[in-house]
Amino acid sequence: MLLKLTGSSCSGKSTLAFAVADRIRGVVVHDFDEIGVPRDPGPHWRHRSTELWVRRALEYQERGLDLLLTGQSPLGEVLAAPSAPEVDGIALCLVDVDDEIRRARLADRDSGRWDTSAVDAFLGWAAWHRAHARDPRHLPEAITRGSAPDMAWHRWTDWTAGDPRWSTHIVDTTGEPVSQSVDKIEQWVVEQRAAHRTGRLPLALGWVDQSG
Repeated sequence: MLLKLTGSSCSGKSTLAFAVADRIRGVVVHDFDEIGVPRDPGPHWRHRSTELWVRRALEYQERGLDLLLTGQSPLGEVLAAPSAPEVDGIALCLVDVDDEIRRARLADRDSGRWDTSAVDAFLGWAAWHRAHARDPRHLPEAITRGSAPDMAWHRWTDWTAGDPRWSTHIVDTTGEPVSQSVDKIEQWVVEQRAAHRTGRLPLALGWVDQSG
């Protein structure tokens, strides 16, 4: 299955994912950006790269492994990727953090790289992620505008917040030690895999053909 940690920059996604990697057997961890990021990445690049990673999940699936992937693609992009219906299970977790902490981390990680407008864009993207996690009808154009032509947005754009398939778990790391956040991600991974095995996962194989 594909287990995806999503969210805006500097929420701690990669740190948590790779910390969990040594705790759970049968799970392979990758970071979305390890395939290389262009100088000016846009939605077109992110959409095509999301499809690449979905296909990678399918390769691991054939080997009996699950992929834990970190990156900024939200649930709507993952579900719209051309090959998404072929994955035998999909689960998303939004890793979030307070805006001021994110602002400080951006300054520490990339000192002098981002001006005020760029930092504000990261914070706006984080706010959009929070709303998207709750409701598929919140500003879908934020990801559908400028789309790669093969993205299948129609799979979910008529869903409502009450649809059980629209499920993004949220882990807010604000004010807690990394070890505690790692424990939460580990618990989420274990629970999603168990739900998959027992037929309780909302985004199991065949989700695209169901009605909400």
